[in-house]
Amino acid sequence: MNVRDTVEELTRTCIEIRQNLESSFDRKEREKLILNHIEEFSLRGLRVTDFQKGLEWFNVAEGLSVYRHLVGKIIILDFFTYCCINCMHILPDLHALEKQFTITDGLVVVGVHSAKFTNERDSKGLLSAIQRYDITHPVVNDATLSMWRDLGISCWPTLIMIGPAGELLAVFVGEGHKEELNLYTNVALTYFESLNKISKHDLPLQLARHLLPIGSKETLLFPSKLESFQSEQGERLIISDTGNNRILVTDMVGTVEYVIGGMNPDFRDGNFENARFNAPQGVCVLGDSIFVADNENHAVRKIDLTKKIVTTVAGTGIQGFDRIGGKTGKDQVLSSPWDVAVFNHQNGNKIVPVLLIAIAGIHQIWALFLENTVWWKNREYKADSCVAIVGSGKEENRNNAYPHAAGLAQPSGLTIDHKNKIAYFADSESSAIRCIDLQNGRVSAVCGANRDPADLHDFGDSDGTRYTVKLQHPLGITWHSKENVIYVADTYNHKIKRIDATVGSCKTIYGDGKPNETFFFNEPSGITIDSSGNNLYIADTNNHAIKVIDLNRQNITTLSIKVAVNEMDNDFNNTFVFDTTISDKGGELILRFDVVFLEPDLKLNPDAPQKWIVSLSATAWTATSTKGELSRPISIRVSEGNETHKVHVTLNIIACRSTECIPKRVSIIYRVHRKENFPNMVTEQKQLLIK
Repeated sequence: MNVRDTVEELTRTCIEIRQNLESSFDRKEREKLILNHIEEFSLRGLRVTDFQKGLEWFNVAEGLSVYRHLVGKIIILDFFTYCCINCMHILPDLHALEKQFTITDGLVVVGVHSAKFTNERDSKGLLSAIQRYDITHPVVNDATLSMWRDLGISCWPTLIMIGPAGELLAVFVGEGHKEELNLYTNVALTYFESLNKISKHDLPLQLARHLLPIGSKETLLFPSKLESFQSEQGERLIISDTGNNRILVTDMVGTVEYVIGGMNPDFRDGNFENARFNAPQGVCVLGDSIFVADNENHAVRKIDLTKKIVTTVAGTGIQGFDRIGGKTGKDQVLSSPWDVAVFNHQNGNKIVPVLLIAIAGIHQIWALFLENTVWWKNREYKADSCVAIVGSGKEENRNNAYPHAAGLAQPSGLTIDHKNKIAYFADSESSAIRCIDLQNGRVSAVCGANRDPADLHDFGDSDGTRYTVKLQHPLGITWHSKENVIYVADTYNHKIKRIDATVGSCKTIYGDGKPNETFFFNEPSGITIDSSGNNLYIADTNNHAIKVIDLNRQNITTLSIKVAVNEMDNDFNNTFVFDTTISDKGGELILRFDVVFLEPDLKLNPDAPQKWIVSLSATAWTATSTKGELSRPISIRVSEGNETHKVHVTLNIIACRSTECIPKRVSIIYRVHRKENFPNMVTEQKQLLIK
């Protein structure tokens, strides 16, 4: 029997074992069942093919080999592609497994990235995803799918357990195997330790996060979605600062007014400072309330801008697999809500707001009924009830007059044409734009994808009409009510496209199809239009920026978004406070820093970007640049006057030893005094002793 046949047999066998495990409540009996299985397959001696040479690796200092670095280890190979919601769902399971069984205990998890989309083959995009999802175990970019084909893998995610000599031991297809993984790992380690085959050696880990710009609380980190709205103070912008697990409310030029949530992910209601989110995605507004698709908390949250509090309105904080719903608010489990939009439903003579939710995790659209109302087919719904309204839960591109018979594929963006009562959604895994008639539930195609509902691999980058249009994993969508068109963030094509929904025609308006930092985009995933209809705001996710397209002038600018230091949690590794004095006539202040680590085996990584960010408390002062490399000085133009002002500098640096790299954040505050008879040019060079 060859390797592919063995993987196929293992898949069937593990499914049978799972059924037996579910019928047994005795742990010893369950462990014995798994032990018998492991003994049988380990004795067959059929071994996995080693990783292909020359592949790019992440989170390790050198490429790994099954038969050199990983001998004596129980290996979990995680075959994933970074767009896949089901692949995202198993990351917490793997993280929990790695906390319980470490590398020196004998367990190693290796991510084998096997791209679905062309864009995902690029190592820079994969590296960005590794940082975005906080993946810390070794990952290999198998761009040619060599190991995928050798083992006969057929879907994402697939987990394969390998023994200490490369033996094939178990296969787990899909998500939801947390308890099984724990049992198999515990039994396998115990069994092979009894045979003296488990090695306690470490691996050359080196986290890859230092290869990307380090996100900080003063700036954005992987922003995903955004929405504009009118407040009493004028038009405002809501930004899901996903990588920083918070929501920002700014004016339309980027001045931050509210910071809601904190750096560390959690599931906590409360005031703006104490509340916590976990990778929030879509946002929308109803009156003085902001609704948030709190993705990794599997919940919908409400931000009350009047009371300044955050509450949970749906979801329990734990992923669920209910595809029907009907429970009330916080009692109803959800699975990876990705976007939200409010539809003003006409119920007789009354307008009733209904919150639509794109549930990416189980491929459906749900509704949270905010008031008592009657929906399709005269069905009554009570206030706060949360139910599935579109999609069977099966991942496919199936349109249908009956909403529950339609098949969706990871819906990730929602927008509403209120005049015509239509919801448009970005169906990311089918690479299509689709729509729902909100008067009867009919699901129809707009453009992209393939007529075959089972084909989720028909993607590309082509303008045209209906099925001649090719998109690649679009995530962002907004309705332009004045032009009666849709604007789409075609994420993996790094483009912004304009769609006339009446005829299904699609045209690229910005982007050159390649990741680009300055003029265009890198995996943009959110888009909205301002009230004038003249400006598109784009969440340029992998560039950690919000960009603005002026549709009249046809130019692109970037918002300057800075969060004041005193609005943030103190999570710095080290803090330094210095004083300096300059002429009261004004002048130039130049700051330089020498970093010395107190731990003798730590040193700055010369290959990593060592960054500084500067923030000024005096509005009349200007910095030549607000961010730069540690090797470059900070230059600040100081205005005339005699008041003392503070200059805040944050260093985002990477310290490395032979086995690992550690990101460190350093806060430096300069109290700058202005007095007579002092020079108008001052240079300060400080040595920083870093813990």
